[in-house]
Amino acid sequence: EDWVAPLLEGHDAVDNVISVGKGSAERWKTAWNLRQHRYDVAFNLHGGTTATFFTRASGARHRVGYSHYQYPFLYNHLLSSASDFWRQEKTHSAEQQLALLGFVGIPVNDRPKSRLAVTEKAAEQVRTTCGSGWFDSGKFVLMHPTTAFFTKQWPVENYARTTEFLAERDLHTVAITNKAEADTLKQLVAASKVPITTFDDLTLPGITALASKAKLFVGNDSGIAHIAAAVNTPSVVIFGSSNRDHWRPWTDAPSEIVFEEYACQPCPGYICEVYGEPKCILSVRSEAVFSAINRLLS
Repeated sequence: EDWVAPLLEGHDAVDNVISVGKGSAERWKTAWNLRQHRYDVAFNLHGGTTATFFTRASGARHRVGYSHYQYPFLYNHLLSSASDFWRQEKTHSAEQQLALLGFVGIPVNDRPKSRLAVTEKAAEQVRTTCGSGWFDSGKFVLMHPTTAFFTKQWPVENYARTTEFLAERDLHTVAITNKAEADTLKQLVAASKVPITTFDDLTLPGITALASKAKLFVGNDSGIAHIAAAVNTPSVVIFGSSNRDHWRPWTDAPSEIVFEEYACQPCPGYICEVYGEPKCILSVRSEAVFSAINRLLS
């Protein structure tokens, strides 16, 4: 999708990025583009309706997917499951992607970790936006206090206490969200007793550059957590309803996941069917997050 395509700018493993905008016209245009390239092989790493449409529209002679995908008859190479490929019950999201490649003979046993490029253009834009020396000093922590689901949202008050804990260790907090979640940043600033730098307008390449300079990432299970992992920034990720085995940081950098275990985990996260409120994330203690931070800092 066009809004996320910039994440791949400058990546040495990517030859060509074909992005697609919203609307049927954009999708048909992209489908035609794919068809013209005459690809030999198409991997559907997602399985949703749009990805399935593009896989088939590509006209690729070999179309690879999972047997549980919708419209499986559109593929001519189907893998039963990532668990079958790796011969293990639990698999990470990255292992699910790698399994499709390994299924057709591409060597994947090294299970490479996620990786994003940091462009000098993005770094310079963030450096200019910051207007202070903390960006290049690396003496700051990147915090992402929001997420898509309330069942994964650690309370803002807890994040405020965390900024104070970090300040005691001479670390400045830089908190980021998007424009739609800017109120959370205002709440965080109001609840904290220490200064916080906030951004709600950084591009994804800018966030990548910012994460690469941070001493540590602290935040909810979210896409920003995965960006931090992909630039080898040590991270503390706070989990609620989501699947920890599937979505933990996929990185060689030091990382910790903090959670309170409940029998109902994981769940889709749209609502809390058991308690009415998401006890899984609300029960995570600040002290547990502080301990994880201390372990990574040491």
